[in-house]
Amino acid sequence: LFLKSPYLLGIGLFIFLYTAISTFVYFELKNLLAGVEEANRIAIWAGIDLAVNILAIVTAMFATSRLTTRFGLTATLIVVPLVIVVGLITLAFSPIIAVVVVLQIVRRAGNYAITRPGREMLFTVVDRETRFKAKSVIDIVVYRGGDAITAWAFTGLTAGFGIGLGAVAAVGAGIAAVWVGVAVYLGRSYETKTERDAGAAVVALGEQG
Repeated sequence: LFLKSPYLLGIGLFIFLYTAISTFVYFELKNLLAGVEEANRIAIWAGIDLAVNILAIVTAMFATSRLTTRFGLTATLIVVPLVIVVGLITLAFSPIIAVVVVLQIVRRAGNYAITRPGREMLFTVVDRETRFKAKSVIDIVVYRGGDAITAWAFTGLTAGFGIGLGAVAAVGAGIAAVWVGVAVYLGRSYETKTERDAGAAVVALGEQG
């Protein structure tokens, strides 16, 4: 089911690119914090978790539904990838802890409050069998496999080829730009399917009348 559907493949690619960005940002932060004293490092990680939780809750309560209702699913799906593109470009020119900390907070909170709900909405326009079979492949195989593959890729770029953090951030920005493109495709596909289903429902009601 997954391999036969361009729409599902698009969702899989969306998840894979999200995972790639997550891995790149995490490893960037880990490497930048390597020289920081343990107590300060623990405080930074704890501060990130606290900020993520607060920002995710506030965003989910007051912004997510308004964003989706007013601007549609396409805008909902692209907002976090666009922010990540800007953040990684900034990081490429200024590979400092403060920048990557802010990027990590925005990425995680944005995923919990905006990207994840939007991603789940994508499955509302597929049939029940697809939702409960192909979704498992995407959520487990693609997500975890992508995590492992991109972790190796990051290690290869930094340890194998000796590429600096700024250059790796530039690579990440390119990946995030592709992520934006996939988000646009999925959002428009979802809207097309929704309009088609609504039209079919109107026709069915007319025939019954």
